[in-house]
Amino acid sequence: MQKKIIRFEPPERLKQLPPYLFAEIDRKKRELIAKGRDVIDLGVGDPDLPTPDFIVEALSEAAKDPKNHRYALDTGMPVFRESIADFFQKRFRARLDPAEEILPLIGSKEGIAHLPLAILNSGDVALIPDPGYPPYRSGTLFAGGVPYFMPLLESNDFLPDLGAIPSDILKKAKLIYMNYPNNPTSAVASKAFFEDVIDFAYEHQLLVAQDAAYCEVGYEGYEAPSILEIEGAKEIAVEFHSLSKTFNMTGWRVGFAAGNTEALALLAKVKSNVDSGIFQAIQWAAKKALDEGERAHQALLKIYQKRRDTLVQGFRNIGWNFAPPPATFYCWIPVPPGYTSAELALQFLEQMSIVVTPGNGFGPHGEGYFRISLTISETRLEEAVGRIAKSHTHPHKK
Repeated sequence: MQKKIIRFEPPERLKQLPPYLFAEIDRKKRELIAKGRDVIDLGVGDPDLPTPDFIVEALSEAAKDPKNHRYALDTGMPVFRESIADFFQKRFRARLDPAEEILPLIGSKEGIAHLPLAILNSGDVALIPDPGYPPYRSGTLFAGGVPYFMPLLESNDFLPDLGAIPSDILKKAKLIYMNYPNNPTSAVASKAFFEDVIDFAYEHQLLVAQDAAYCEVGYEGYEAPSILEIEGAKEIAVEFHSLSKTFNMTGWRVGFAAGNTEALALLAKVKSNVDSGIFQAIQWAAKKALDEGERAHQALLKIYQKRRDTLVQGFRNIGWNFAPPPATFYCWIPVPPGYTSAELALQFLEQMSIVVTPGNGFGPHGEGYFRISLTISETRLEEAVGRIAKSHTHPHKK
């Protein structure tokens, strides 16, 4: 009997998703590298510098202990949660209960994407910034929720206009995502704005999910606030943090959520059914990073600031002006007239062997911009600017 080959048709939830932006960029980059091209990658925000030695050493020591070789606790080691609480107290003067108001995550991305499964019923609306980090949308769709996109416009300092959200949408909304300092725009939000968000959430009975992955990447003394500093925020908000950007730990997959106890308990219930916790050796290393990492963190910020200044000045020298970002390691740059963001990114890739991220990959309101990541050396940033300046397809020559 001849066996029939099974063809798997993707389910509707996957059909709703656009191609994951960074996977597509990486595929095209690999194609060029295979052809022998020297590609300068200014696309994905993956720190190029190594994790500080003292964190690696803490991992190594913990990995030798057989006690850490078994299943981890789903809700994280108590000592790690206590270090997270200490971090919030020292950094934001926000008091959190380590047992109830903190939940370690396998990177903040998984918590952000799983949150809708814990909060939304089918048909419930999630309010999502546009442009924004793709998992806000994909997590909502996986949960059967309906994304409603809030435009982030330069004319409003890339903050959402909460008053412009239609009342019929608000009646169905259960969740609102925030992300400041912002990816991709590098915009920042004040405590006053967060106060407005909390008031808005109480009025419309929304859970606020503030993605604070870049809150520790600020320049010239800028320190981003936590939404949990706001009075009443713990009762209606959760905030997501990551060690990835603060300590060059993207591959380690460790972060945490903090805030509303009921929302965290529901998220923990989802996680207990899909993962078995963070490898305890990684938790010990992450604890070490939070407890003793301030000097290494400050040294990293100086490197990023030099890179930021090198890139901004290099672009200015070729007549391409944009404001230096106050936070994050991204530059959000206007596309010159006559191009879409995708056309410009394709030209950079094919003509100059430079990877940049087109703004429309973050949502329709990202059109008109492209993003450059500072996770590459000053020398390569200078070379990239030189290629743009020398190219016969220099955007300002069109």
